[in-house]
Amino acid sequence: MESTKNFLAFDLGAESGRAIVGRLGDGRLTLDVLHRFPNIPVRVASGLHWDVLRLFQEMKDGLRLACRDGVKLASAGLDTWGVDFALLDSTGALLANPHHYRDTRTEGAMDEVFAIVPRDEVFRRTGIQFMPLNTLYQLFVLNRDNPALLDAAEKIILIPDLFNYWFTGEAVCEFTEATTSQCFDPRQGEWAAGMLEKLGLPASKLGRIVQPGSRLGSLAKHVCEDCDAPSVPVIAPACHDTGSAVAAVPAGTGPFAYISSGTWSLVGVEVDEPVINDRSLKYNFTNEGGVAGTYRLLKNVMGLWIVQECRRQWEREGVAYDYAKLTAMASVAAPFRSLIDPDGEDFFAPGDMPARIRESCRRTGQPVPESPGEVVRTALDSLALKYRWVVERLEELIGRAIPVVHIVGGGTQNTLLSQLTADTCAREVICGPVEATAIGNVLMQAMGLGEIGTVREAREIVRNSFELARFVPSADSGGAAADAYSRFLDVLRESHSIL
Repeated sequence: MESTKNFLAFDLGAESGRAIVGRLGDGRLTLDVLHRFPNIPVRVASGLHWDVLRLFQEMKDGLRLACRDGVKLASAGLDTWGVDFALLDSTGALLANPHHYRDTRTEGAMDEVFAIVPRDEVFRRTGIQFMPLNTLYQLFVLNRDNPALLDAAEKIILIPDLFNYWFTGEAVCEFTEATTSQCFDPRQGEWAAGMLEKLGLPASKLGRIVQPGSRLGSLAKHVCEDCDAPSVPVIAPACHDTGSAVAAVPAGTGPFAYISSGTWSLVGVEVDEPVINDRSLKYNFTNEGGVAGTYRLLKNVMGLWIVQECRRQWEREGVAYDYAKLTAMASVAAPFRSLIDPDGEDFFAPGDMPARIRESCRRTGQPVPESPGEVVRTALDSLALKYRWVVERLEELIGRAIPVVHIVGGGTQNTLLSQLTADTCAREVICGPVEATAIGNVLMQAMGLGEIGTVREAREIVRNSFELARFVPSADSGGAAADAYSRFLDVLRESHSIL
């Protein structure tokens, strides 16, 4: 790298989005957050939808801010959540508002799919964790309930691909995002056409797959005019946000697990080939695409969504807490008093989360948490214990020990959860960077332009550029954590999360 280059990253999560300029030079990276905006779904008669037009306008506002004062951008790229999709007609127009993955229309759809294509066959073909929100079940329900709409579609692309299409005019599907759909065959490296045809789904309408780091084109003329921006290249980083976050894990050469911590917690390892066997099926793990030819063997854990929903419920009741206050109250609550399965069905949909936590504890014969601090402590203790369960299963699946866990993303700001993870997992935990997704997005753009050669080099830049925090198991945590884990396994059995 001869001089500093500026890269614009759009990072859209389930709660909010950001436009961030990454400045890369002399082996170091700095970030400048230019624009933050909420990501608020909209419920109408047809269900829960993403407000994609507003989100695109927010990104255009971020582009306008990035190009002011004559700042020269090397490229732009974006990442979002997974699984949700858009339908384009023959003119390229959006046919319907994309649904939100928490919409309830897919309830029961998995069993309908398995009546046509058995569950184990779906896993052998795709290697993806079974969740009703997956694209496969969303498409199945669409074809069941509104086949005319699917028939009218010329092309099916996922959410980041929709935004890339609006920026460039190129309608393709980026690899890491495509693999989240449960419609992709990782062994064949293409859409699982045979399985989709059995389900009556048109594999031919799914977009052409491109690899992370691919140049999609340049900003379209109308975008440049609206944003007073030059026609800079648009690079597909890892367009799935976890794919970008994992690219920025500041690991060295030894084995490690990662937790991309935010609304969801994605707990996994990097592997060279997908792990698709009876044990990964039994444990309901997933094989999502990574960067530079890797796969992300991981499990989706509910994450801080539960705490976020608790906070929203208390706000609805007229009491506003920030996350720092909730964590402080949880830190003085009794540890491991009550436990839940974070991935239980009760905790998936929006609603009165504190009431659901209390009801779960009441049903399983545990002390019922009453205060906000006790409720949040129950959620955080349970989340850390679920991390331990997943890390132990990962060790079993890959056949080697995992001595260290890296936590990246917004969840690293919750130091109580980080320490609980070290205590429950009995491993060193390295936290940071907070903005891992945006960092991975920027670094993959740089790789796409040839400014960086390898992921190993990119991770070295992360270590040189951002402060990391280390947590080790507390001296007195062993016995309490072991007892709590034993009780937690009983909770998982009660919720049928493990057999």
